[in-house]
Amino acid sequence: MATNYVLEFEKPIAEIEKKIAELREYSISEDIEIQNEVERLEAKAQKLRQETYSKLTRWQRVQLARHPERPYTLDYISRMIDDFVELHGDRSFRDDPAIVSGIGKLDKMPVAIIGHQKGRDTKEKLRRNFAMPNPEGYRKALRVMNLAAHYGRPIICLLDTPGAYPGIGAEERGQAEAIARNLREMSHLPVPIIIVVIGEGASGGALGIGVGDRILMMENTWYSVISPEGCAAILYRDAANAPQAAEAMRVTPNDLLEMGVIDKIIEEPPGAAHNDYDQAAAIIKKAIKEEIESLQDIPPKILIKNRIEKFGKMGFWSE
Repeated sequence: MATNYVLEFEKPIAEIEKKIAELREYSISEDIEIQNEVERLEAKAQKLRQETYSKLTRWQRVQLARHPERPYTLDYISRMIDDFVELHGDRSFRDDPAIVSGIGKLDKMPVAIIGHQKGRDTKEKLRRNFAMPNPEGYRKALRVMNLAAHYGRPIICLLDTPGAYPGIGAEERGQAEAIARNLREMSHLPVPIIIVVIGEGASGGALGIGVGDRILMMENTWYSVISPEGCAAILYRDAANAPQAAEAMRVTPNDLLEMGVIDKIIEEPPGAAHNDYDQAAAIIKKAIKEEIESLQDIPPKILIKNRIEKFGKMGFWSE
């Protein structure tokens, strides 16, 4: 799909694609056959696209994860989940639009799916609070997870948030407690849990729905305890040093796979996920189905034991 927002390193590709579009329009208006030239430029664009996206820096992948035309949770749900029914509210305070949760079918398999949801325009961004959940968002998510566990449904979580909302109201309503409770409860749910980082995976805001049996990341995403800008502001006293911080933090899928934090990297369509929503969703769907199938016959007690051990092995400590 054509995109209107172009990152600096994507501009050479965008220029060729613009030229292709102009040639096609000229061919139609003037009734001139220039297919050979179009095919030559398409081949050139494809080659440049492959070269560009295979050599991205960590900061460039962070930029792609934040691309405003990147598919969000509802874009994936509409393409992956049949008969989706969204469930609202935490049964305590209110509904939090920053997190979408509900039930549906992955092909014919009943599942629960939960994910952070960003907005496209200013009005929607404000309504979704820029995908920064309040405590009620995490409590809503946990309510749906417990419902899924009760009926034996696998749980899918899609992570894409710049962090949990740090507002006064959120703290007054127990932001830290809500996230901590989710970490504890998710570690003990007796059903398969598949986590997929589809964009930004920042801090406890992501981890609050990020404890699972399998942790997958799309190749142009990031996952860390703090954003590169936040790290740069603390360590270098200047957020403008975010590219340097991203390199030092090792926030990309290859880094995290090497460190054992995640289990698998999901390749994106040529030109990244924002260029082909349908293919991106198909690739994610296939990966999720494979992981669920590999887990569904494991007894619940073993599933829980393995999940706790998985997270217990992360990091380094001494006593």
